[in-house]
Formats: sequence, structure tokens, C-alpha cells
Amino acid sequence: MSAAPARRRPWRLAAALLLVAGAVALAVLALRGDLGNRGGDSGAGGPQAADGRLARLLRGGGPAPAEPAAVPLQFGAAELTRPLRQALPQRIEFSGPLVAPNTAIVRTKSAGTLLALNVAEGQRVQTGQVLGRMDLADLESRVDDRSAAVQQAEAQLAEAERQQASNQGLAQQNFISEIALQSSQAKLDAARAQLRSARAQLSGVRVGVRDAALVAPLAGIVGKRHVVAGEKLTAEQPVFTVVDLTRLELIGTVATHEVSRLAPGQAVRVTVEGWTAPVSGRIDRIAPSAEAGTRAIGVVVALDNRDERLRAGQYAQALVTLEDATPRLTVPLAAVGQASGQDQVWTIEGGRLVRRIVITGRRDAASGRVEVLSGLPEEALVLAARFDNLKEGAAAGSAPQPAASAASGAP
Repeated sequence: MSAAPARRRPWRLAAALLLVAGAVALAVLALRGDLGNRGGDSGAGGPQAADGRLARLLRGGGPAPAEPAAVPLQFGAAELTRPLRQALPQRIEFSGPLVAPNTAIVRTKSAGTLLALNVAEGQRVQTGQVLGRMDLADLESRVDDRSAAVQQAEAQLAEAERQQASNQGLAQQNFISEIALQSSQAKLDAARAQLRSARAQLSGVRVGVRDAALVAPLAGIVGKRHVVAGEKLTAEQPVFTVVDLTRLELIGTVATHEVSRLAPGQAVRVTVEGWTAPVSGRIDRIAPSAEAGTRAIGVVVALDNRDERLRAGQYAQALVTLEDATPRLTVPLAAVGQASGQDQVWTIEGGRLVRRIVITGRRDAASGRVEVLSGLPEEALVLAARFDNLKEGAAAGSAPQPAASAASGAP
């Protein structure tokens, strides 16, 4: 009796498994047919989609999650702008050192020993002031020698004049011939010429003595002493450098494509190193040609420095502003980017990002704006800054402004 139930258990288990498999198969067929009927018309869910959902159901999963909707990009008010019409003045900048055009180097005119120096570096001097003293014994002896030569020539001339007067009286009495009278006249002319020569030589030596004196040729400040007292000097050796600081010049260069917009007399704003406040100047002269090996032309700016605040050798930067009377369509410099060598801006049109290729003109770094010649309508809403990874056609808009109460901190 106990063996029969044991033999019937496998059959009962197999039958139960067959019933479960049949039920599952019927459910699968029913579900597949229903899904196929609902998705066949739209094309969004075909047999493959149904098989996928069915597989998830068989694995115990739920229905497929819905894909998230694209979130539109939102830009704040500070990140959006519209083109503005405004004038863009042109600015030409150049730099260079300040130099003192009225600078004189006092040199010796003859060799000699420097006996003394009367001024030091940085000391103010006046025109004609004696700066030093040299040993002029040699020149003074030459002056004495030439003075004696002049006296001798004067004596010879006096003798020749007396002889000529005597011969003229004798010739009237026919005591001497005409030839003797002409000979005495020639001696008189030679004596006169000799006197003129002696006087000229004396004058030259005296000029040498005067030039040998170390005097200031102009009023200014002693910039440098090149020698020391007791030194043996040669002719044309520098002794002092005297600088007049009441007028300074900025020496700079401007590119050839910009120099045509400059002219003598234009106002210039000069910023000198070490000084926070700029000074005013004017273009004094422009070089007629570019410097060799460069595409730059020299420009000189004159500065009035009567108070002597500035010093020669300081480095300065000049700014020439050329006013613009034409309003131009402009956008911020940061709004313009580049792609494939072309300028571009991003706009929001119809709730979508649009990339516009534009042609730009003048740029003004001071105001931070650039002229747009074409490619952008005046009413466009432009991104005022550059953003990475923007995609054309992406949803975009302006962020909502905070409520007045929130902005003011009200509860």
C-alpha cells in the first residue's frame, strides 16, 4: 500500500508543471497580441518594443521608464543684452621714454689741466655761469704773443706811412722817380695787411680763451659731471651735461596703418610711470618715413614741464582719442566668439539658441564694445558672455526675475 503512492508522485508533479506552463503560455500570447495591437498604428511600439516590455515583465520588472524631457537653458538678466547704437571713438596708443630736447654738453675747447669744478650734479645753473676753471697758461701766453705781433705791425705801418708821405713830397719836387713812389706805396699796403693779420690772430686766440672757459650755455640742472678736478683734459672732452627740464618730449613709434590718422597739434593724454594723474601734451612732429627694418614711424609729443615734476628718462604711454560722430550697432566684446575663423554671436530666437555669423568692425577696449557691421538684427536678444558647449536649436530662455519682496529681503 505504501509503494503505490510513491510511484504516483512524479506523475502528479509533471502534470502540475504542464498546467503552469500552459497557463503562462496563454498569458504570454494574450499579452503580446494586446501590446502589438496598441502599438502597431503609431510605430512607437512594435513587436520589438512589446517583446522588450514582455521580457521585463517576465523578469519581474515594471514598465519602461519614460525618457526625461529636455530642460530649457535659463540665462540671467546680466547674461543677456540687446545691440546698442553708440559712437566708438578710436584710440591710438604708443609709448616711449621722455627726453629733454634742451640738453647741452659742455666740452673743453683746448687741452689743459682742470683746476676746479664749481658745481655738483643736480645743482641748478644759469646761462653764462662759470662751472669750472682750467689752466689756461698756454692760451694766455699765446695772447701775449699775438698782442706783441699786433704792436709790431702797428709800428711798421706807422713807419711805412711816414715814408710814403715823404716820398710823395719828393716826387712833387721831382727828386725821386715815379717807380720809387710806387714802391713805397706797396710797402705801406703790405704793412696795413700785416696789421690786419696780426689783429685777426689775436682775436682768434682771445676767442679760444673765451671758449676754454667752462660756462653754462643754458639755464638748467647739472645732469652729470664727466671729469674730476686735477684731471688732464684733451680738446673736445665732455665736462658737464646741463639739462633744461621745462620742456620734455615723448619719443614713440606708431604703426604705418595708424599714423595717417595723426597730425601735429592733436591733443595727447600721457601717463608717466610713477604718476597716477595723466598729463596733457600735443603732437609736435611726425617722422617723414618709417624706420629701417620696421613698419613704424616716429612720433614726438611735446610736454610742458615748467614745474619740473617729470624727469628725463622716465617711461610714458601716450593715448590719442579720435572722436566718432557716427552711432554704430555694437555688442559687448565678450559676446563675440570665433569658430572656424569667423566671428559669431549666440542669440535666443523663438525660445531656441541660434548661432549667427557676424562681421565686426571697430573695437573699443575702454567701453568694452565692438561694432557689428552685418549679420545681426537690432532687436536680437544676444548672450552677453561666452558659454561652452552650446548647441544650436537647444531650448533657452531668460530666467525669471526674483520677486520684489525677495529682492528686498521682505518675509
